[in-house]
Amino acid sequence: MATFQWFIDKTHTQFFFKIRHMMISAVQGSFKSFEGTVSSEDDDWLTLKIELTIDPASIDSGAEGRDKHLKTKDFFDVETYKTIHFISTKVEKYNDDYKLYGDFTMHGVTHPIVLILEASSVIDDPFGNKRAGFMATGHLSRKSFGMDWNGNLPGGGLLLGDDILLNCELEIIHK
Repeated sequence: MATFQWFIDKTHTQFFFKIRHMMISAVQGSFKSFEGTVSSEDDDWLTLKIELTIDPASIDSGAEGRDKHLKTKDFFDVETYKTIHFISTKVEKYNDDYKLYGDFTMHGVTHPIVLILEASSVIDDPFGNKRAGFMATGHLSRKSFGMDWNGNLPGGGLLLGDDILLNCELEIIHK
């Protein structure tokens, strides 16, 4: 088997998050700036290795004022913590999909995380390259990463939930 070094197609890759707001709706956003490496033995996704670095200052929730607050010490503290980092440690088959295990570092704290990985087939594109894609989803507790800012609602309850839904659409190219 040959080791493939895949390149991330940034124009077709996105990192999203979603968090409950006042328990009546959800706020979602994305990160616009990221780097990463991907490798595998041919197209055997059980050998997949992924390392990603995201710039938290590139957060975009669709509301400039909220983004400004998210960059402060209440949340991402982008002046102190310049990156969010993920490095895979293992891949297992999971029904028709995969479980991607890895170490996730955010806000200076590292925890293991498991993502459900839906993989596409490898295709030949019109430019002579091989392409594949993944949709990865998972959950994490923002409090476990030291992000515990919140507000109390007048009738009881909290302004923000703890659970963050992660969603990554990743397209990779082998030239």
